[in-house]
Amino acid sequence: MKATVIGDGGWGTALAMVLERNGHDVTVWGPFPDYLEEIKLFNENVTYLPGVKVPPSIHWTDDRAAAVEDADLVVLVVPSRFYKDVVESFKPFLPESVLIVSATKGLDEETHERMSEVAGKILDHSIAVLSGPSHAEEVARSVPCAVAIAAEDHAIAEQIQQYFVNDTFRAYTLDDVVGVELGGALKNVIAIAAGIGDGMGFGDNSKAALMTRGLAEITRLGIALGAKAETFTGLSGIGDLMVTCMSHHSRNRSVGERLGKGEKLDEIMASMKMVAEGVWNCQAAKELAAELGVPVPITEQVNAVVHEGKDPRQAVLDLMGRSPKSEGK
Repeated sequence: MKATVIGDGGWGTALAMVLERNGHDVTVWGPFPDYLEEIKLFNENVTYLPGVKVPPSIHWTDDRAAAVEDADLVVLVVPSRFYKDVVESFKPFLPESVLIVSATKGLDEETHERMSEVAGKILDHSIAVLSGPSHAEEVARSVPCAVAIAAEDHAIAEQIQQYFVNDTFRAYTLDDVVGVELGGALKNVIAIAAGIGDGMGFGDNSKAALMTRGLAEITRLGIALGAKAETFTGLSGIGDLMVTCMSHHSRNRSVGERLGKGEKLDEIMASMKMVAEGVWNCQAAKELAAELGVPVPITEQVNAVVHEGKDPRQAVLDLMGRSPKSEGK
């Protein structure tokens, strides 16, 4: 099978390595030819996946037409901020019968659409999604993990599942595209809050409360958008939330930690080479929830800290000082 990964970041590279390990012919597209030459020269994605040797059998190209020519599977792994433009640029070249799976965890900042919605409208094509607790640094080193793959047509999800599964990368199928995708996008916002707590020196009790109430927010918003509640108790819900809130690999948690220690967002972002989707997506999530009348107090406070300069200490006080209510609300 010929597979193309659109996106040369850490996650795109890791997924390309999974597919290559399964015997597929894999090409990765990236926008900067000089950087792709560096990857080929050193067999390492030095900026986005340092310390991991990349198989020389993976092809790297900045040529869109060549990247997807005769492809059976296309995996979209482009940061949400650039996702729409990149997908549009590939539209003239995609084979009609190709399977497409989106692995980007985010929301469109202007329309608040999920990434598969964005791609589906542009390409007039069914888009499957892949999400779950899966840091690129571990996937690329064949550390065992499990993810969720969802498609409106379950047979398509099962077909994509077969391309990816091996003895260290397990994939489960389901038909809740909305839930799987929202779980991956919204957990990044909660992870920033978890990091803020870490930076302020809070403990395990605080993080457990935050993650539990964060999952409640994610579930409420997901149900309002048509997702199934049970999806959020699975890999793409609580699984991804746990790993992103607790792992030292998590860029979103790291951004929050630095905010909690008093650093300014501009300084943090200027020092980072990789994307922290929660920084871009907390405002979109807040606005989407407001449109639907869904309460998301943690998301609101994260957005206030990130984009409005609110003191994290005041954000915590405001969350803890909310009027008492039953846990189901």
